[in-house]
Amino acid sequence: MTTPDAEADALLVDRVKHGDARAFELLVVKYQRRIERLIARMVRDVDLVQDIAQETFIRAYRAMPQFRGESAFYTWLYRIAVNTAKKALMELKRDPLITESARLGRDEDGEETSRLENELSDGETPDNVLASRQVAAAVNTAIEALSDDLRQAILLREIEGLSYEEIATVMNCPIGTVRSRIFRAREAIAERLRPLLDTREGERW
Repeated sequence: MTTPDAEADALLVDRVKHGDARAFELLVVKYQRRIERLIARMVRDVDLVQDIAQETFIRAYRAMPQFRGESAFYTWLYRIAVNTAKKALMELKRDPLITESARLGRDEDGEETSRLENELSDGETPDNVLASRQVAAAVNTAIEALSDDLRQAILLREIEGLSYEEIATVMNCPIGTVRSRIFRAREAIAERLRPLLDTREGERW
């Protein structure tokens, strides 16, 4: 079922295809921060984030005539961003790593902490706050230690909130592969958390 947000994007996309550059500017304004956050979780060098984001939107604009609306616009845009970041990293011979700001799970201005950190930071006592920070740090360390494919899948699911179908589109793989990657990522993270949470075998966050 198409959401009002997706319908609004579709109208803007149609305007872009008919030569309305202002409509594309509105899409850039709407998604720039989200795209930059996604890229920031893939590259360590924060100086590259804006350049890669800009290249992402340039590629998206040029490819707009080929966009058929078979997926949501932002899913299509995310896929371009992921591919652009991977290309930049390959050219620089760098491995994708989570940046310090991404480890904190928030933007530079403090907006949008990750769902994981929100869920783990509900306690108000100093002991609970300290424990929550330790758990959050353990989660981030565990995510950083994942392979590229597992890290990307779990971030798109838990941080960006994409559906399995959307992640499959972004990562260009079958939905079964997405489910497997997310399951393996959660298992690896849970393994890191067990000493802190005294988690029972087989129980995941």
